[in-house]
Amino acid sequence: MGLRINDTAPDFTAETTHGAISFHDWIGDGWAVLFSHPKNFTPVCTTELGIMAGLAGEFEKRGVKIIGISVDPVGDHQRWKEDIAKATGHAVDYPLIGDKDLKVAKLYDMLPADAGDSAEGRTPADNATVRSVYIIGPDKKIKLVLTYPMTTGRNFDEILRAIDSIQLTAKHQVATPANWKQGEDVIITAAVSNDDAVKRFGSFDTILPYLRKTRQPTA
Repeated sequence: MGLRINDTAPDFTAETTHGAISFHDWIGDGWAVLFSHPKNFTPVCTTELGIMAGLAGEFEKRGVKIIGISVDPVGDHQRWKEDIAKATGHAVDYPLIGDKDLKVAKLYDMLPADAGDSAEGRTPADNATVRSVYIIGPDKKIKLVLTYPMTTGRNFDEILRAIDSIQLTAKHQVATPANWKQGEDVIITAAVSNDDAVKRFGSFDTILPYLRKTRQPTA
């Protein structure tokens, strides 16, 4: 059975380009994004890792650690980082997990249990399902899962937008509407009465009996 939102993100130990880590300890008390790749030296993933490196400061502002994983040994990751910098102009300073035994990919249900125990000889097509992004909260629960095909590069601006929403709605009893961006109006959840909404938010607009909008809370 696949991982779902609000499941505890599976813990693991692994070698990375920053040394050995225990995943939950590495996350600590903050937020994390784990994003996976089917193989090193693949074109779409090269652009993604570079874009993520360029956005590292945006994730840091939000208190979010970023970590990549690819179904290859750590030594290959170090060589791949040189290509990424050359192609994108961004140096990958965040850790990349080596998953040469497929342990983490299988633990996160990105590969079936019978996929074997070695990355050697496997092609990107063999690992095509290792293309997921996980947003993980300080409680180590999975807050969002996105899975992309190999031919479609991921939109990391959308992942930042989702983090903004998830962090905001974790703090206040609000939800965010379609295409919401930071600073735009939000939806008051059904758990908040009209009277309480006035106390909390000052004012709101009733679009429908079950759809009330108010300014984004800032406190």
